[in-house]
Amino acid sequence: MATPSPRTPLADRIEELLAPGGPLPVVAAGAPVLRSGAERYDGQLDPALLARFVEALRVTMHAAPGVGLAAPQVGVALRIAVIEDPAPVPEEVRVARGRVPQPFRVLVNPSYESVGSARAAFFEGCLSVPGYQAVVARHAEVRLTGEDEHGRALDEVFSGWPARIVQHETDHLDGTLYLDRAELRSLSANQTVLERWAQPTPVAAAKELNFPLP
Repeated sequence: MATPSPRTPLADRIEELLAPGGPLPVVAAGAPVLRSGAERYDGQLDPALLARFVEALRVTMHAAPGVGLAAPQVGVALRIAVIEDPAPVPEEVRVARGRVPQPFRVLVNPSYESVGSARAAFFEGCLSVPGYQAVVARHAEVRLTGEDEHGRALDEVFSGWPARIVQHETDHLDGTLYLDRAELRSLSANQTVLERWAQPTPVAAAKELNFPLP
């Protein structure tokens, strides 16, 4: 009979996080784990613990609510993220932003590269930077590679809003926050975005706040 693998400090840390049950605490900007870059996942967790951790990420993302969550955002520096977007938006927003429903999926060791040179700019927020949004110009289409939680290869092209989500979450795994890529003149409190910049595109905001769009 094989001897069980010894517990690792990382596994112990995740067990501690999961112990209370329910959504996990989301780490806010300023925490070093959001800037250090995440370790490649290479079987550091046994399958049962990995499944529990992925489910906790899903629960936390839904509770926030958000459309993506990366492991560093709950204090775990592993290259794992989850995404899901029911896209409950008006038709004009769907068309302008290319926001279409995305099923729940797990991204393990993801990376992306641009497909073509087109870029799109929209207001974007982050669960780790609560209370604010800013306009970020991102690749309009990307190729995402990596694995899922079962080790199956991922190789998929995303466009529109789904491309934005996978870029945002993969950036977290590299220690990059959306503010690093944002047009800082656009930085707005959530209430201001709701009251002034709720249009499908940020054209009005760019004009009044004096920042460029691609």
